[in-house]
Amino acid sequence: MTTRPGPIDVHAHWLPQHFFGLAPGSPLPPLQDRSGQLHLGDLPLSIATEAMSDIDRVLADTDTAGLGSRVLSAPPFAFPVVDDRGVDDFVGTFNDDLEKACRDSAGRLLGLGLVSLHRPESARKQIAHLASSDVLRGIAVPPLLGSTSFDVSPMREILGAAAEHDVAVLVHPMQLPRPEWASHYLANLIGNPVESATAAAALTLGGVLDELDGLRVCLVHGGGCAPALVGRWQHGWTHRSDVRAAGSRAPQEAFADLWFDTLTHDVDALELLAAKADPTHLMAGSDYPFDMGTHDPLQLPHAAGIDDAALETNARAFLGLDTQE
Repeated sequence: MTTRPGPIDVHAHWLPQHFFGLAPGSPLPPLQDRSGQLHLGDLPLSIATEAMSDIDRVLADTDTAGLGSRVLSAPPFAFPVVDDRGVDDFVGTFNDDLEKACRDSAGRLLGLGLVSLHRPESARKQIAHLASSDVLRGIAVPPLLGSTSFDVSPMREILGAAAEHDVAVLVHPMQLPRPEWASHYLANLIGNPVESATAAAALTLGGVLDELDGLRVCLVHGGGCAPALVGRWQHGWTHRSDVRAAGSRAPQEAFADLWFDTLTHDVDALELLAAKADPTHLMAGSDYPFDMGTHDPLQLPHAAGIDDAALETNARAFLGLDTQE
């Protein structure tokens, strides 16, 4: 796959309007276009409908952001989090549409497809199909499925299939509601970083990264609050046998195997992430077109001393692209 030269945004979303009904069995209300603005049921999302659904708008905004290319995945409210008999068809149709949109973009768009989260055998077949595409480079999944994460089935099996087929995995939080986070948008402002940290803990303390050698997993939003917690995990691993029971490596060492986007909203937070993570595993991310994203995904990494060449090289390695193209 030949992509346009320049930094790559690994964290952006797209959902055409014929998927606005969301995945079969979704607990969420369908999306609606109201006078050009996107609503989730009656909830306004502060997103222009065409920014989420129209490829021409996505391409124009990609150019405006100074990017070489952008990696599209479904928004998290479209994840198939309920085991419904129609999920396999929904996933297959979305992935086919995403592949066509990327293939028609002249090297400016790549994609991360969906999988049937509750059905590892279906997911394995879907991942094998994605692996045969030069424009679909992996999968996007939530950090939690019900009350479980990546250290147990079915999510652990899905990661095993991703590692087997050498595809990338992007982990995006779901903004799950909790009563104590009902006001002030805390389900996002606190909930999303906590979901990502939970996934990071499951991956490092659960021995997943040790078992699945070569697995490439990116936690968006800079890994949420995980960079600030990894020292605490290290202390627990050192002093408690139950913390180190499932993993063979110290958390600080395993944490360096994870990948992250740079969307931390704060230079100090990004510098903390860079101190805890492998610097070659940091990539530009915008969360386009969400209101908690940015129209300029290069500004923050530039402020932290990460240049465009590094951002492009790192993203190409994560996506399994030839770094010599």
